[in-house]
Amino acid sequence: MVAGRLAEKNGYFYIVLSYNGPDGKRVQKWQGTGLPVKGNKKKADELLRQARRAFTPPVPSRQGDLSPDMLFSDYMLYWLEIIRSSVQPTTWSSYCFNVKDHIVPYFEPTGITLGGLQARHIQSFYLHERKTLKSTSVLRLHANLHKALKQAVKLDLIPGNPVDKVERPKPERYMAAYYTAEEMEQLFEAARGHRLELIIQFAAFYGLRRGEVLGLRWDAIDFAAGTFTIRHTVTTASVEGKHLLIQADRAKTKSSLRTLPLVEGFAQRLRALKEQQKYNEKLCGNCYNQKFKGYLFVDEMGNLILPNTVTDNFAQLLKEHGLRKIRFHDLRHSCASLLLKQGVPMKQIQEWLGHSDISTTANIYAHLDSQSKQLSAATMEKALALPAELPESRW
Repeated sequence: MVAGRLAEKNGYFYIVLSYNGPDGKRVQKWQGTGLPVKGNKKKADELLRQARRAFTPPVPSRQGDLSPDMLFSDYMLYWLEIIRSSVQPTTWSSYCFNVKDHIVPYFEPTGITLGGLQARHIQSFYLHERKTLKSTSVLRLHANLHKALKQAVKLDLIPGNPVDKVERPKPERYMAAYYTAEEMEQLFEAARGHRLELIIQFAAFYGLRRGEVLGLRWDAIDFAAGTFTIRHTVTTASVEGKHLLIQADRAKTKSSLRTLPLVEGFAQRLRALKEQQKYNEKLCGNCYNQKFKGYLFVDEMGNLILPNTVTDNFAQLLKEHGLRKIRFHDLRHSCASLLLKQGVPMKQIQEWLGHSDISTTANIYAHLDSQSKQLSAATMEKALALPAELPESRW
């Protein structure tokens, strides 16, 4: 008879059976009892005894680890290993979070197998997650499940993808936070002399993502042509409990690879920064970190300024100066809002920000577009004058 115990989850008793798997490792199988915890301990104990007597550990599949009879939760963990080498570390980190923190904890206690997974099970999962998550987060889970089960179809483990039959959550309309021009001026003043001063200015003026700012290298700056190119990023990811620094010669999308004009004010600041770095290197000697020498944004010892450092120090700067709380990424939204208010067309803003699709730009900033519509109306008034007399009434 296999080992077993009772577990409590969401106010209900669950049976947890434990046995040795095909590889000799201990396996736990959860079964629902449907019994509320309060007042049902004896009934639950009896169900546990019956389950232990009746349960027979599964026979190992001849196909190895992958089989329609394997637990769906086990397949999701297996899928993570399948796709690990084919995706970026940041993407894999996101998949790991979705699978290990949401999908597996929900499905493992149900005992649902890969072959037995149905659309109704997934729909129930979405409804459960929607109680604590925003619809955008559930949509990420939806995309994750669809990709994983598409792989199962390719491997002939299941005949079709049950996610295709599920009603996915509708995305909430995103309202980007942004600073006004006056608030931006206050921020620039507060950041004078701060270690993030130039980082903040770049992000706000050019609408750069955090990883794009920190990924700027001297070989991307063309002082003669008066341009700089976004083609390198610096991000972090948490993989198996370790925080990794990811330096990549790539951008978020192909459209993110873009060349922008280097206005004279920034050219002057960058020349001064370059001279300061030369001085710091000479002053520190062998203590200067040569590993990140090509980057714009390093500290006095040559160490790369990290993404989390930017996030934390930016929040602290706002707090210390009593400025309205926004995220560092909202400087990008602030840039877009200022461009819209100056009548810059949405298409140009898309190219400036490096969005792959104009619909992305429009969806995020449509609520800010009233200024450009007013400009269009004024232009039409000048181009097409209406008759001075009002139309005669026909009724």
